[in-house]
Order: sequence, then C-alpha cells, then structure tokens
Amino acid sequence: MTIIKNICCIGAGYVGGPTCAVIAYKCPDIKVTIVDVNPTRIAAWNSNKLPIYEPGLDKVVFERRNKNLFFSTNVDEAIQQADLIFVSVNTPTKKSGIGAGRAADLAYVESATRRIAQVAKSSKIVVEKSTVPCRTAQSMRTILEANATKEIHFDILSNPEFLAEGTAIQDLLTPDRVLIGALQTPEGMKAQQALADIYMHWVPKDKVITTNLWSSELSKLAANAMLAQRISSVNALSAICEATGADVDEVAYACGRDSRLGSKFLKASVGFGGSCFQKDILNLVYLSEELNLPEVASYWHQVVVMNEYQKKRFVRNIIRTLFNTITNKKIAVFGFAFKKDTGDTRESAAITLIKDFIQEQAHVAIYDPKVDDEQILMDLSDSGGVVDTRPQVEKHVQICRSAYEAAQDADCVVIVTEWDEFRDDRLDYGKIYAGMHKPAFLFDGRLLVNESKLRKMGFKVNIIGKTELAGTA
Repeated sequence: MTIIKNICCIGAGYVGGPTCAVIAYKCPDIKVTIVDVNPTRIAAWNSNKLPIYEPGLDKVVFERRNKNLFFSTNVDEAIQQADLIFVSVNTPTKKSGIGAGRAADLAYVESATRRIAQVAKSSKIVVEKSTVPCRTAQSMRTILEANATKEIHFDILSNPEFLAEGTAIQDLLTPDRVLIGALQTPEGMKAQQALADIYMHWVPKDKVITTNLWSSELSKLAANAMLAQRISSVNALSAICEATGADVDEVAYACGRDSRLGSKFLKASVGFGGSCFQKDILNLVYLSEELNLPEVASYWHQVVVMNEYQKKRFVRNIIRTLFNTITNKKIAVFGFAFKKDTGDTRESAAITLIKDFIQEQAHVAIYDPKVDDEQILMDLSDSGGVVDTRPQVEKHVQICRSAYEAAQDADCVVIVTEWDEFRDDRLDYGKIYAGMHKPAFLFDGRLLVNESKLRKMGFKVNIIGKTELAGTA
C-alpha cells in the first residue's frame, strides 16, 4: 500500500491552486506545495489578495497556508520531495502549425514532464490534471520511462477536473464524481488507489470512479462537449423563439421537466465562454479529424459555430434596434467575465461583442465587479499578434467603477455577465434610466431582469429568446 505524505502541484492557475488548496484543507497530514515559474503569481498566492477570485477560496487558503499548504517558485525542490505530482499547466489551443485553431498545445505539459524526469531522485506518481487530448499520458510515460532507472519508477494517472468557475470550491468539497484513470497493471492500479485514498478523506467511496487512462482523458472532453452542446441547442432555440413569439425560458422549463433531459444548462444566453468548452470541443473536432471521422468532426464543430452565431446575432440586433448605427453612441456593458462569481475572462462573450462595437465606432463603458482594468484592455487588444490594437481600444473604451457610472449618458445598456448585482431587485434601474439618453434601450443577454418592470420605467427592453409578441395572436 502506497501512502502519500507529500504532494507537489506544478501550475498555480485556476485548476491547480483551488484543487490542491482543498486537498491541503481536507488532508492536514499531507504537505502540499504548489509551484509555478511565475514569481508574480506565487507572490499573489502568498499575499492577502489571491490571484484568482473564487467564492470560498480565500477561507481555504488562509486556513492552511504555511501550515501544510505552501506556494513556491522552487520547482525542483518540490518535485524532489514529492511522492505525488499533479501536472496542472495551461493547455491552450494551438495558434500555429499542424492543428492550429483546434488541437491543444501540449508544450507546457511536455516541459513539466521533462522537468520531473530531469530532477526526480526517487519514484513518483505523476498525475495529469490539465485537460489534455486522449492518449497524452502515453507521451508523458515515454518521456518519463526514457529517464527512469532501476531505482526510480514513474506511474502515470489521469485525474481530470470537472470544476465550474464560480462554484469551484463547492465542486471540490462535494463533487459529483472524482475520476482517476490508470494503466491496468498492478503498479498502475496501486498508484490509482493511493490517489483515491487521498480523495476519500472527504469524498464518499462510491463517487470515486476508477477507469483506464484513455477513458479518463476522453471523459473530460466528452463532458464539456455535451454541456456546451446543450447551451448551443437552447441558444439555437432562442432565435426561433424571437421569430415566433415563443418564450425561451418557458420552452427550456418545459424541456427541463423531462427527466430524460433535466434542467441544467438550458439557460439561453449571448453565448458560452470560459477556458474549457470551446477549447475542448475544438480538441474533440481535431481528434475526430485525425481519426478520419469527418462527419463526427463536423457535428461537434457546429456547436462552436452556433456559439459564434449567437454572439453575432446579438450584436446585429443591437445595431438594428439603435436605428441601424451605433457610431459615436455610448454603450454601457454590464459584465466582462465569462460568467458570474469569477474573474476569468477567457473566451468571454463580452470580448467578441465589445470588439464588434469598437469596429462600429461606438464608445463602450464597461463595468465588472471582479475583472481588473488591465485584463480588460489586454483581452480587447488581442489580435493574435497581427496588429497593435491597444491605441484603438483605449480610444473607444472607458472602464468604470460602478454600473451607474457606466450607464451615465449611455444610449443603451447591455447585460453580458449574470452578476447578481445586475438584477433589477439589486440595482436601481430607475436611477440608471434617468441618467441615460432617450429612448433608453436595455439588452439582456442573460435573462436577468424583469422585462415588464423595466418597460414601465420607460426602458425599451430587448431580452434574448423573447419578444414583445409573446403569447399574442
């Protein structure tokens, strides 16, 4: 029986930080060290202002930090001391070369694996925590075994994360399931049980699922693809609802009452974002193409196409409603994070929308309660390195400290992120209406506000998936 007393996590990002902080929180007898080559990020983890926002994360970190939870830039020392190493580095979509725009860039995974092979002085259990294509573990295994000796042995496990940003800590404390994949050898299954024993400090045994390596890797991509597909399906229905007078909330509710479907991820919106869905679907598309399954690739790619269509459709509707031009008009954008309760902006629908607004020469006032100003400017200036758009962005964008400041003298308000503070029972929309140009338009891309209440105030309200004709002949 293998007993783990010392854990190292390579990568102090959205996955590694919260995951290993919770492990330290629930397993006080295990030393957990989270390492990263970025000294600024590590300094933030050791400060009173953590580098990421996640409800409940600060409590977990502050409770165990410098007791059995440590953050360090000394990667080599942490690797050498660890019994088990989580590899939790970034796996972005490739920007160039074979598979550009779809395949995952595994450079960071390979670099971390080679670092482990280079500095390890004793046997280790190495765990894939990053989202990776199916059979990535084989590449890691090849690198590690090429550097193994009779004295040093490496076991590879796959332990994908199923966290939703905004609820990550709760997802870790009470997970639907913990998935651990291993080679089906005596050594592999022994390592698998060692990791399972860690989780079973707080996770019921029946929720710890053990599979082979490849099933575990593919399950992560499959889960995200299916969830994203549901969002794109209900967003496709939202366009039909607007054209026919049906109400997308009512349609989704009716479908969600079917026990074969369930109600989760049936909320129409301006589009899904985040670090996982689009990246993982494109990865699945590329995998299907490489396996010579073009019809399968086309099927899953359509989910991404629908997501982009929803964002572009929303923009076109705003322009058409504002008398077919938004040039020199002020647009107040409420929210920049890809969803509420996180500061993450990766693939946020707000980026696409605001870039389109800038292209139309509009002035955009942005307010988000958790996203830093510099992050907003960086995201909007990113053109893939083709051209420096920062001056153009700064010319057209104003970052505000409150929703009221953003809406002052605006021609329209656009709700892009479903922060609770944007609800009409939290925000004084009467005050917002009074400060706007008239007619005052409001576009709700998150089904957040009470349409009739705002119409009575004087707003011209446009809600995704709904129309004023709903329920009329």
